[in-house]
Amino acid sequence: MIKFLGFPIQTTIVFVCLLVGALFIDLFTHRKDKVISLRSAILWSVFWIVISLLFAVYLFYSYGSEVGSLFITGYALEKVLSIDNLFVMMAIFSWFSIPSKYWHRILYWGIIGAIIFRGIFVIIGTGLLSLGSYVELIFAVVVGWTAVMMLKNDDNDEEIEDYSQHLAYRLVKRIFPVWPKIYGHNFFINKKQVNEELAKPENKDLVVKSSAKATIFATPLFLCLAVIEISDVMFAFDSVPAVIAVSREPLIIYSAMMFAILGLRSMYFVLDALKRYLVHLEKSVMVILFFIALKLFLNATDHLWGHGYNISATTSLIIVLTILALGIIASLLFPSKSEE
Repeated sequence: MIKFLGFPIQTTIVFVCLLVGALFIDLFTHRKDKVISLRSAILWSVFWIVISLLFAVYLFYSYGSEVGSLFITGYALEKVLSIDNLFVMMAIFSWFSIPSKYWHRILYWGIIGAIIFRGIFVIIGTGLLSLGSYVELIFAVVVGWTAVMMLKNDDNDEEIEDYSQHLAYRLVKRIFPVWPKIYGHNFFINKKQVNEELAKPENKDLVVKSSAKATIFATPLFLCLAVIEISDVMFAFDSVPAVIAVSREPLIIYSAMMFAILGLRSMYFVLDALKRYLVHLEKSVMVILFFIALKLFLNATDHLWGHGYNISATTSLIIVLTILALGIIASLLFPSKSEE
């Protein structure tokens, strides 16, 4: 019998069909740029949970309760460990001030990148993850800094029109040509489109540096996507070894991670939609970001220097849920305080 990733080839086909089919439905349904409502976000969260359970039922039926249980355990573990990434994505969108109608498109293609990178991590195993502590330390500073930027921009909901002074733009333009304004929902635009934009009166002061051979320019949407992709890779340093510890079967590990990550995107929109109704929830998110930065810093330095201070995944989840609960309770008790 032909096997792939440790299972008969038909099991891999079932997984791929479910994954690709669900992604296609998601992309087709959200082909227009629009803000995701709370109702829609909840329904899509349920959709991804149902897809995940269908695969779990297939594993239970085909290979018994042990294999099915391993998938469910890995799936639940990946969900828990990915909670931090949920809040970091919120900080990144706030930092870039990207219009909310483009969020789904950015996260959708971010998921495509996650599928590729997580697959590489699973194939290589934990050997590549030995650099995790150093990356974690750097990312702790980045998360803390984005939390500060989110705090500074708390009262300013204006969208950025010109990104030429944005830190991400100033860093990337040194190695890749970047157009400093959002151009529809495009991640890239060509040289002709850039010249047409520069000819407009409102862009007369813009200076776009590029080599004579440059034909493709990145937009701020791509910069945001790249930062989100880096954040996902960063959090893979935590989750991949944890899920590998549950099962050594590559298909179980990979499928559990993929279904959990795909559902995480819908959960993000549930959280963001709730912010519109719960006026103090965003303050809780900021506190959580500072906590995540602290957790990353302690865990990284403990791995590097063994000081013995670290925050476990269980403790982290309890603290995150507690902070969220306090934000919800405060919003219910003092609903008009923020409005005043």
